[in-house]
Amino acid sequence: MRYTVAIAVALGVSALAACNSSPQEEQADNIEASAENTADMIEENADMMTENMEMNAENRAEEVRAEGDNTADAVEDGNMN
Repeated sequence: MRYTVAIAVALGVSALAACNSSPQEEQADNIEASAENTADMIEENADMMTENMEMNAENRAEEVRAEGDNTADAVEDGNMN
């Protein structure tokens, strides 16, 4: 959906830029809008990757805690070899 919104914004900017502008100005505006949209998507992807990495790290930390608790319980109960 973000991609669709970015394309819609780019098209809107292009349409507004087309008013009273030369073909070179229109092309330059389109290039700038495209670059801006690409940069925004890169930042959004980086944010999502960071969130996923943090979530994975938190999940792994919880697994380690659970393993430690289980091992400690087994030692207390005398179930360790």
